Amino acid sequence: MSLPTQPRGRPRTGARVAAVQALFQAEASGDSPETVLDQFIRHRLGQMPGQGGFEDGRVPEADVALFAGIVRRAATRSDDLDAIITAHLAEAWPLAKLDPVLRALLRAATAELRDGREPPAKVIIREYLDIAHGFFTAEEPRFAAGVLDALARSLRPGDFPA
Repeated sequence: MSLPTQPRGRPRTGARVAAVQALFQAEASGDSPETVLDQFIRHRLGQMPGQGGFEDGRVPEADVALFAGIVRRAATRSDDLDAIITAHLAEAWPLAKLDPVLRALLRAATAELRDGREPPAKVIIREYLDIAHGFFTAEEPRFAAGVLDALARSLRPGDFPA
């Protein structure tokens, strides 16, 4: 898994990047989401003197409360979120067939879109597309854009006036 570059001064973006990484790690390692949350909060979030930055697997600027909220919502409602995501995928592309980082990204975004009203859906889509472009260089960001747009229109129709 390559690491995207993060613009300075964007703690909400940092939280979302870390949430995607944590959800990926929990799935790949089989560790509980709470264990991964603890690991991230202790060892990967925030500035540490003498430690590397984002390029070394750290997320120096991250809104920890937002990060923890996204991961917890995605983990505790994973079956519901997966059903919502699956309903927006083509039959030829089941959730299990997707790249695990893309799966984590869609789960994090769906948790935010489903369980909140702020920020607006278009902001969430833009943030997760920026993250997708950081992780992927092929067709995945375009795929994510289509799925995220459909999810947002379904979960937050009021954010998309006719």
